[in-house]
Amino acid sequence: MIKVKKATKKEISEIKELFLQHYPHSITELNYNNLYELLISVMLSAQCTDKRVNIISPALFAKYPNPIALANADLDEVKSFLNTCSFFNNKSKNLIKMAQAVIENFEGEIPLDRDALMTLAGVGQKTANVVMIEYAEANLMAVDTHVYRVAHRLGLSDAKTATKCEEELTKKFKTDLHLLHQAMVLFGRYRCKAIKPECEGCFMETLCKTSQTFKV
Repeated sequence: MIKVKKATKKEISEIKELFLQHYPHSITELNYNNLYELLISVMLSAQCTDKRVNIISPALFAKYPNPIALANADLDEVKSFLNTCSFFNNKSKNLIKMAQAVIENFEGEIPLDRDALMTLAGVGQKTANVVMIEYAEANLMAVDTHVYRVAHRLGLSDAKTATKCEEELTKKFKTDLHLLHQAMVLFGRYRCKAIKPECEGCFMETLCKTSQTFKV
């Protein structure tokens, strides 16, 4: 494995500025109308594309418009809505358990607090962070496959886990984390792709530490 050179403080500052400049109002591509729908969409998006989630979620939301409806849902029926989504068996169980916990512990309201969100079934740190970033513009970083890849390619992190990578990015960027998270997701999804990244003319070209490894 090629050792990637780490970004200097000056380069980190430049990277941050460029991301904010190119993605000034970046938000999630998941479609939702409220906190309840956002949480479900983020839970479903784990190892599944936002595009796929947006296809299956409208019918799910129409059938279960609130936590009470979902808490009392039939498991097989929930599965029938999610069967084109990855890990739909587990996700279906977690959605019902999540809704039940919201009724029992939070008076039927989705809590807008990271630690409280993480007490819900199927909600880990990344999911909780994404919800807080999107809904409350919280100064948090969440690391999915796109953010992880971009962070490593730009020499921002050499962490072996998403959690450690999140810590490094939080420490290095400090502020505007909600915007930077979304910017890195979009940059990784459409430009700095896993296969055939579009390096030519990329605004990060001079700051990229790994472009030489993409030569065909």
